[in-house]
Formats: sequence, C-alpha cells, structure tokens
Amino acid sequence: MENITVRDIVKATNGTLLCGDENTIITDISINSREIKEGDLFVPIIGEKVNAHSYIEQALEVGAATLTSEHFAISAAKPYIKVKDTKQALQDIGAYVRQFLQLPIVAVTGSVGKTTTRNMIATALGSQKKVFETQKNCNSQIGVPIMLCRISSADEIAVLECGMSEEGQIHILSDLVKPKHAVVSTIGVAHIEQLKTRENIRREKLSIIDCMDEDGTLFLNGDDSMLAEMRGKLLCKTCYYGTQSWCDYRAENIQFDNGRSYFECVHGDERVSVELSVLGQHNVLNCVAALAVSDAFGIPMEVAAGEFAHFHGMRQTIIQLENRFTIIDDTYNASPDSMKASLDVLCRIETEGRRIAVLGDMFELGENSEQYHYEVGEFITTLPIHELVVVGEQAKNIVKAVKERDSKLKTYEFSDNEEVEMYLLGTLMPNDVVLVKGSNGMHMNEIVQVLKQ
Repeated sequence: MENITVRDIVKATNGTLLCGDENTIITDISINSREIKEGDLFVPIIGEKVNAHSYIEQALEVGAATLTSEHFAISAAKPYIKVKDTKQALQDIGAYVRQFLQLPIVAVTGSVGKTTTRNMIATALGSQKKVFETQKNCNSQIGVPIMLCRISSADEIAVLECGMSEEGQIHILSDLVKPKHAVVSTIGVAHIEQLKTRENIRREKLSIIDCMDEDGTLFLNGDDSMLAEMRGKLLCKTCYYGTQSWCDYRAENIQFDNGRSYFECVHGDERVSVELSVLGQHNVLNCVAALAVSDAFGIPMEVAAGEFAHFHGMRQTIIQLENRFTIIDDTYNASPDSMKASLDVLCRIETEGRRIAVLGDMFELGENSEQYHYEVGEFITTLPIHELVVVGEQAKNIVKAVKERDSKLKTYEFSDNEEVEMYLLGTLMPNDVVLVKGSNGMHMNEIVQVLKQ
C-alpha cells in the first residue's frame, strides 16, 4: 500500500476511529497475527472455527492498526477502527485502493488450471513489463483485496487469480478487480456440490466479465466443450485459444520429449516455435493462453515465447531423486479434470521403469462423486500405467472401473497414507515414476515427504 493512512481506511470502510492517530501510515494488510509486520493493518476475520478478534492485542504488538467489529469503545496506543463487518471492510479497502490504480489488470478464473495459467500469463508479460501477480493462493474474497493493496506504482500490469466456492463470488471479485482482460481456463466439476450443474458453474465463471473494461477481451479455452458452446453468444469481445482449427490462437505440431513440451503457436499468418519446460497437453493450452494475452498487450509472441524454456510452475513439481525414483508431486488439490491432466503428465515421462499412479479421494463432487471417480478409472485403462494405488473410500471407485474393464493393470487399495507409504517404500525401484495426487483433505503431501526422505 502506498500513501494510505488510518484516515483513508476509516473513509474506505465508513468506519469509526475508536482511538489512536488517524495519520498513522498503513503499508500492508494482514489477516494472520503470526505473520503481521510493522506498518500492517490487522483485519480480524470471523471464521467458522476461529474468531481472529482474539488475536488483536498480539497483532498490535507489531502491527500499526486494527479493524474491529466487536469493540465499541477502547483506549489504546494504536488505532482501532470500528466497522460493521471486517470481511466486508476488507473488500471496501480493496475497492478504495483499486480506484487509484492506473495499471491494467488481467483476471484469471476457471475450474482447473487457473493458477498455472495466471503464472504463465505473468511470465509472458514479464518479458517486457513489470508484472504483479497473485501471491500464493490469495484468490478469494479475502485474498483478492489484499492483492490489490500490494500492487505498487512501479508495477505496469497485474495478473490476479479469482477463485470461488459458491454462487455470486466471481461477480464480487470482478467488481473489485475491474479487469482490462479476463481469462477462463476450464469449466469442470469442482464446486459442483454447491452449484449443482456445470451450466451453473459456467455462468458463475463467466460473470468475471461483469465489470470488465468495455474495450477488454475475454479469452476462452476452445478445447473445453462448455466454453466452446459459448462461441458467438457473448456480448463482449471474445478470443479463443486451444488446439482446434477455428481457435484464434492455437497450438499445432505438439510433441513431448525429455520432460519438455514443444509446439507451434499459430495466430493468423504468424507461427512461433515454443519450447516449454513442463509436460502435459493442459500446460500447452495454458501457455497458448499466455501468449494470446501478451499479444493483446503488444508483446510479440516470439519474445514472450522465449520465457517458457525455463518456466517453473507452482502446482505440479517433478522431483528426480538421484539414483532412485522420480516423484510427481501434485498434492495441492484434485478434481476429475486435473486428475486426468496429471495422469497425462505421468505417461509423458520417458522411463525404463514403471509408471505408478497413487490417487486419493476427490472432494466436493456432490451426489455424483462415485461416478466421477469411476470415470477417472475408465480413463486410466487407456493409459500406459503399470500400477494403480488408491487411498480413501471414494477412490475405490477408480479401482472398480479398472477391474470392470478387465484391465491387466495392477491395483492396490489402502485405508490411510501410512499404509501407502509402507507399500511404496517396499516396492519402488530406480527408474520408477510415481504420481501422487488427491484433494487437500487427504494430506497426500505426507506421502511425498516420506518418499523424499
């Protein structure tokens, strides 16, 4: 935050200064009392399990000021700002700061791939611009306002990720961000438990354009059938990327070799060769999206493409243990689409050993969860995988599909991560490649840590 004082915070939130100096300078915002820094405004969020108002005094030992919705009068050395709701006040602060930001913002959303797409867009734009991008996973109604407050006057473009968990949230984020351009990566079944249908999910994701610049462009993945259906049906300017011949930006002649992806990005009469340092068809699509967005900002595709030979993603990590096996750590989260994408990466890695998929439950899939897991199993039977290891109740449906397809694939079912660890440590051999993936709640990063050690 630049040139922001407690007086500005009071104005932005329509709050009341209960005590302290209104001229106190605010340099950042924190919602975590353990991570607060000098100059920070502490925003105590009331969650389902924790009310952060309990940590105000601890936060103010270091921080500059605090919001509160529970104090009505107090005498303290540092400012307390009374607001009706701290979460809403945080969004009000983000909106207040946004009105002074002159730089264009690219908003990125989608069911799967939004973090990697955002990261690739920032990489492409970074070839010629000073870029701010979403830090960590700050893509929510709490995270996005904080990101807006961290954009500096030195930044030339911002790329902000917008996530959701229920209906109406993307509209709120669109109103906060007011993007110049927007990108929708995929329409999957993540959050279908809340939104019930993929059509509802699509409508929610496409609301990212509600507050987009009138001259802005919506970039859509043409390989996603749900987004391809919207061709010619949207009122805003739309640009499609993908592998389809009708896409405005498309990948052709895709090849995978020695842990890298190679393709040609075609736009009109222009054709640019791209070397991408990560595997997977989905990553090729993410890269094409990045090249399309950077081209919209006047950065030549050839210049932007040069950044991807050394690209390092944030989600999926390939760990090659010397003289041992290789681990594909994709334990951040899981959905049917991302599970299939990771399995594709597993099969793209050249090895003289075995390819082993270790898969856990996928959460928040609603009443059709068993069917979605079963479909992943059906997909696996088409792949050159040697062993399938599952953990969790729902993941058993992955094995069920494999067995009902009379696949020769070896399958193993375990009830907890410790059993999986014991099995893998006893069976993995040099040159084997093992993919570990499941929803966050399955804590499958524990398996990766044990294998690394």
